[in-house]
Amino acid sequence: MSAPIETSSPARTRPSRLSLTVAVMALGGLLLSGCAPAIVGVGTAAVAASSTEKGLTTSVSDSVIYTKIQDRFIQEDASLSTVVDLTVNDAAVLMTGKVKTPEEKVLATRLAWEVRGVREVINELQVTDTSSIKDVAKDLAASAQLRGKLIADSSVSSLNFSIDVVNGTVYLSGVAADAEEMNRVVGHARELRFAQQVVNYITLRSDQRE
Repeated sequence: MSAPIETSSPARTRPSRLSLTVAVMALGGLLLSGCAPAIVGVGTAAVAASSTEKGLTTSVSDSVIYTKIQDRFIQEDASLSTVVDLTVNDAAVLMTGKVKTPEEKVLATRLAWEVRGVREVINELQVTDTSSIKDVAKDLAASAQLRGKLIADSSVSSLNFSIDVVNGTVYLSGVAADAEEMNRVVGHARELRFAQQVVNYITLRSDQRE
């Protein structure tokens, strides 16, 4: 019988001490240069954004809406950008703070609705100078009555509209799905007992807004 042929397995190469030293030095260089923290920071930010309830896309959209409203304020009335506190959550805009006149409050609402993507505007601004307001009770009653009419109208999405009543003048703003919905809102406003005038700032969804 012939002797069995012995086969030798390929020798496993071990990294030399020199190569290990070079690798460690390279990693140390990254850490010292700040590259590693930058890489970790990007990953951490992505994980944090994806773990929020709103999600990354919604957060970015809210940030864009916030920035565009602030730009509108600066273009129309720079003082609004300093006295109005904005909070945007899932395209719903909340405005708080204090303004001098009712007209400034109406202007802030209208400018917010002009930004594309806004689905609701909640204006909680307080008017400090009420000397120009003749009858607050009537204005509040008219606003509440109109809001009730919009909620009761199944053909109107009431959350898409803001109502401000100042000295019997009804200011309407928001986004209507079409001309028919806008006309229904305006019609309800004109039926109000204490409404002397209706100013319509409502835009149509098909309109190009920034």
